[in-house]
Parts: sequence; C-alpha cells; structure tokens
Amino acid sequence: MRFDLLTLFPDFFTSPLQSGLIGKALAKAIAHVHLTNPRDFTTDKHHRVDDEPYGGGVGMLMKPEPLFAAVESLPVLARREIILMTPQGQTMNQSLFQEFTTYDQLVLICGHYEGVDERVRQYLVTREISLGD
Repeated sequence: MRFDLLTLFPDFFTSPLQSGLIGKALAKAIAHVHLTNPRDFTTDKHHRVDDEPYGGGVGMLMKPEPLFAAVESLPVLARREIILMTPQGQTMNQSLFQEFTTYDQLVLICGHYEGVDERVRQYLVTREISLGD
C-alpha cells in the first residue's frame, strides 16, 4: 500500500517512520510512505501556502493551489482515497482502518493554520477523518 503524506513539516515524520512497526513494514516493503511538502508547489519567492479567508474572517487558511498541485504530482493508483485530517471529520475507528486496507493508495492531507480553503474540501478531498473526539 502506498501512503502519501502532504505536510508542511515533512521532517517531523522522519523519525517516527523509521521506528517500531511502521519502520519494520517500510523496511520489508509492505508499505511505502512518500512525504510531499505543498511549499514545493508554490509560485512566489516566499513559498507562501497560507492566505486570509475569502470574504474576511479570523485566522489563515492553507491555499488551494499548492495542495491541488501537490496531489496532481502524485501517481494515481487503482483504488485511492484523498483524506483531509480535520477535527470535523469522521472519527477514526477500527472499521475505517479495516476499510482502508482495501485501498492501494491513501493520500493524507495534514492541515495547518485555521484549516484549508473550502475548495479543497469540495473538489479534491474524498473523505475527512478525525483521529479523536
């Protein structure tokens, strides 16, 4: 199974991915994890991935363009789910883990700031998941 993690902090995942059961699964090529930084898909010199909400509001959101470009750069496997990690999503449980074992590829978008632009939810994400209540 292929896991694609879209994160602004790929170095954060380096150590955990080399340890424990996950490290063993990766070493045996049972699973493959690829880290992608949306900043690599920006077009401005400062590599900005955040912007104010359209129409105003509090906080900053992740811009849609770098996220769309990052996902479009990934290979598309036969059975794929694009998941936004968010507190508003469906709570992760054992039955979801079981369902995900049937997929070839899981693309996990790790949000930051106040969240992501609504267009990401509408046109890119196939499911929203929360790790807890």
